[in-house]
Amino acid sequence: MSDCISRSEHADTAPDMPDQASTVSGSHGFQCLTDIDRQLILLTQNGLPLTPEPYRQLGDQLALSADEVMARLERMKAVGIIRRIAAVPNHYRLGYRVNGMTVWDVADEQIRTLGLQVGELPYVSHCYHRPRRLPDWPYNLFVMVHGRNHEDVSEHIAGIADLLGKHCRQSDVLFSSRILKKTGLRLRSEDTSSGGL
Repeated sequence: MSDCISRSEHADTAPDMPDQASTVSGSHGFQCLTDIDRQLILLTQNGLPLTPEPYRQLGDQLALSADEVMARLERMKAVGIIRRIAAVPNHYRLGYRVNGMTVWDVADEQIRTLGLQVGELPYVSHCYHRPRRLPDWPYNLFVMVHGRNHEDVSEHIAGIADLLGKHCRQSDVLFSSRILKKTGLRLRSEDTSSGGL
């Protein structure tokens, strides 16, 4: 049994795998999960095992090699089932108590170049290009900044403003007022054969 996840692109790019379910394409595109893919997501949805060889441990649980586990995860990333595999730090527990989502009105012809530069700054955890919502919301570059206090965040915002220079017409900052739990893709584990997510 497999589950299909809606995907608007990359629907036919998955390499053949021994238990690969057929891909269903339509006007929105769909990417199917195999039983092994589903088990792999269930095993990793709370994080990779904290061992020296996490992919080997997962492979042992699934009767796969570590290379096969990594290939499956890469395939699921390539087709959009998994967005990324990365550490998700709890900034608050690390002492970074102030978070500000800064928003910038950046010249459209420069946003890619400038966004890449801003995204490389050590105090930036997220940097996104988003559509403007004129006339009320002119901002198209969203940047999450973390600091130990408001002064740190203000310094970081000034650094971004300097980097953007004349390409930025205006900006604002929205400070976090509470901590939200971060989670990625979650599958129900109770009945893996039902086809529901």
